[in-house]
Amino acid sequence: MTATKGLEGIVATTSSISSIVDGVLTYRGYNIDDLAEHASFEEVAFLLWFGKLPNAQELQKLQQDLSNYAAIPDKLIEQIKLYPKDANTMAALRSAVSALALYDEDGDDMSLEVNEKKAVKLQAQLPTIVAAIARTRQGKEPVAPKAGASIAENFLYMLRGEQPDETSIKALDQALVLHADHELNASTFASRVTVATLSDIYSGVTSAIGALKGPLHGGANEAVMKMLKEIGTIDKAEAYILEKLDKREKIMGFGHRVYKNGDPRAKHLQKMSRELGQMKGDTSLYDMSVLIEETVTSQKGLKPNVDFYSASVYTQLGIEHELFTPIFAISRVSGWTAHILEQYDGNRIIRPRAEYTGLTDQKYVPVDMR
Repeated sequence: MTATKGLEGIVATTSSISSIVDGVLTYRGYNIDDLAEHASFEEVAFLLWFGKLPNAQELQKLQQDLSNYAAIPDKLIEQIKLYPKDANTMAALRSAVSALALYDEDGDDMSLEVNEKKAVKLQAQLPTIVAAIARTRQGKEPVAPKAGASIAENFLYMLRGEQPDETSIKALDQALVLHADHELNASTFASRVTVATLSDIYSGVTSAIGALKGPLHGGANEAVMKMLKEIGTIDKAEAYILEKLDKREKIMGFGHRVYKNGDPRAKHLQKMSRELGQMKGDTSLYDMSVLIEETVTSQKGLKPNVDFYSASVYTQLGIEHELFTPIFAISRVSGWTAHILEQYDGNRIIRPRAEYTGLTDQKYVPVDMR
């Protein structure tokens, strides 16, 4: 046996949910460009779960189910209020989702019908949990979900406590579409490893959130925003990046293990960042991001990934940087649960081997002779 560091290039399973072939990302065979331009997030979630785009009746039912399930238990809200105000938001989300399982009377029912229902419930409730965490940290009362609203509209409404504008809703909805699934990424793989033991869907999603918490996965967009704030103004951007590159320091938001010629999702977020800046009459974040992209690409040949422009998009939506990764989770739970359902179907426990590199031929020595 020969180990492959990070399992790079290893095909660990088969899946019909999403694919990345020659730099093209698809969900169930639909090009991400097509879905980003035309589909709502609810349509994409249905596609990931059930393998096809919904008809009008199916979409209406899903929208109604998501609205019906959006509220979270009062006891969970009480628990969230007890979290330390300075706690990591992903740690808070991980704890809340784990606790959510305790309030689901069907939590241990492993039938397909009930697991599909739990996938919809998790998708509906994660935005409510994230908004409740955010408002509690600000010393505000959580806002109850609005009946009949989309995931994007409802999240912004619960976060702000007021009705969001249509441009903001559209921008967030498209961002959710772009982040919904991404083949066998670290958090998705974590979720599949967990449920391959026949653990429940909440355990799988909790594992995924734990993996997404890491700065090399979901936390990259937060690091991008911290970098933009550190730079401050566009006139300092090029010198800042050149100095970082000269010191061989990593520029967050660039490069990707799977994509060699650029992340296909990045261009949609770049356009969105520009449009939001123009709407607000301030394109400084967008302009700085473009200059950074040009500098890194010319110096290193690296292109931005999905995290780079999502940082300026979320900031222009008035979202604090510590919520960037939880928003990633709001979207990716659709993909996680789709993969969990697929794992349950024809399941085999995931148990790879390790190449041993330790000592050999060791002999036990009594404790008084060591």
